[in-house]
Amino acid sequence: MPLTDSYGQGVTYPTLTDKPNAQTLGQGIVDGLTPKVVMTFASAVVRGATIKKPAPGMVTWLKDVGRLEVYDGTGWVSFGYGTNTWKTISLASGFTANGNSNGTPQYRIVTLFGEDTIMLRGGVNLTYTAGVLKNGGVINSAMLPTSARPTTLRTVPVACSAASSTVTSLKLDIKTNGELTLVGAGGKDLPPWVSLNGVICSL
Repeated sequence: MPLTDSYGQGVTYPTLTDKPNAQTLGQGIVDGLTPKVVMTFASAVVRGATIKKPAPGMVTWLKDVGRLEVYDGTGWVSFGYGTNTWKTISLASGFTANGNSNGTPQYRIVTLFGEDTIMLRGGVNLTYTAGVLKNGGVINSAMLPTSARPTTLRTVPVACSAASSTVTSLKLDIKTNGELTLVGAGGKDLPPWVSLNGVICSL
């Protein structure tokens, strides 16, 4: 009768009194170990078709979205990680990079507490025409990719220069179509730059 491993993981192995069967031996080891390693699948759809009854603690890597997930007993949830590379935001006419020496405007998507999250950094120089912010306040010339777009509008505060302004922050709307729009500049408040450092919100 097969025994199980000494670590309580339920991996079986044969004893000397078991009937010799190389295929059964190999399959038992493979089937016992596979659910306990990081399994790789092309997508969540492929994973669902392969693992009909996932067990708590199973870990998988999804190649299409580059995400590590664990089954918690009720569903697949993402690990918290932040190794995704920063990507530069293409700026629209009227906006230039490195506002107040805050660096190049960039974004990246990380997974925190089981959900996709966007992080921003860098600074943007602002220009105005007759007291109106250029491009209707939309700072990016190329919309954020689908993977970086929120499911609903996200409005977050961003720091701005106190020069030529009665306020030290503006609103940044992160829109579902990938636009990044500044709100609150114009008229008597004409700050020359805005900082994106510290912006983080769930998608």
